[in-house]
Amino acid sequence: MQISDNIKPISYLKANTAELIAHLKTRHQPMIITQNGAAAMVIQSVADYGQTQETLALPKLLMHSQQAVGEGKTVTSSEAFAKLRQRRGLLSSPCNR
Repeated sequence: MQISDNIKPISYLKANTAELIAHLKTRHQPMIITQNGAAAMVIQSVADYGQTQETLALPKLLMHSQQAVGEGKTVTSSEAFAKLRQRRGLLSSPCNR
């Protein structure tokens, strides 16, 4: 789909709001809204916005993880699970019961 298919004037948004919402939910493509011929905003469904935000957060999480590894701020999986069991009030793993 060409980006030009997803550009509409603000008058279209005002006159066809319900149709536009349905379009955004099914096509999963953002829509550029123009005002006086210039791009004014981008709209998208809430679900797609959430997915976009999660996608944008992944590189940041990866960077923090790599930084933690570089600084030696890591624990083994056994230590991590032991801490979780301790927080949950469990004395031993289910396998040891």
